Amino acid sequence: MEIRIAGTSNDSIVDGPGIRFTIFVQGCPHHCKGCHNPQTHSYDGGKVIDTDELLQKILANPLLDGVTFSGGEPFVYAKQLADLARKIKRNNLNIVTYSGYTFERLILESTEENGFSELLSETDILIDGPYLEGERSLMLLFRGSKNQRIVDVKKSLEQGSVVEINLDN
Repeated sequence: MEIRIAGTSNDSIVDGPGIRFTIFVQGCPHHCKGCHNPQTHSYDGGKVIDTDELLQKILANPLLDGVTFSGGEPFVYAKQLADLARKIKRNNLNIVTYSGYTFERLILESTEENGFSELLSETDILIDGPYLEGERSLMLLFRGSKNQRIVDVKKSLEQGSVVEINLDN
């Protein structure tokens, strides 16, 4: 499957717990003021790559704890990333997905066509919510603004409500 990406980071320690391979997808509908990655907003930028090529790059790094989908907006490519995540998880790596959408909105707007529920079901941790410049904080782990949450997706799906993880301690 092909996906348009802005780039990757092979050994990130700022995009989720542990050492991570981060994929920055290209294209975002949110256009948050003060966005850390404004170059990822255009749907025409970046480059098209096959997800199997990304998988090979990921598996070549034996130090990884997991893979992070960032952006841009990963849910623009939900089906492709869900497929990639299934292959990644077979190799005992976890998945963190960033989204400008909230968990609740992703559930509400999920359809078979958009694949939101597919990607959610493969995601271990969701960092959700738009970046709000007025709530910016450099004291938060893995987030840029105070409104963003670190969501335990599996527990949230089981309980039918958001279960947050507190990693700031």
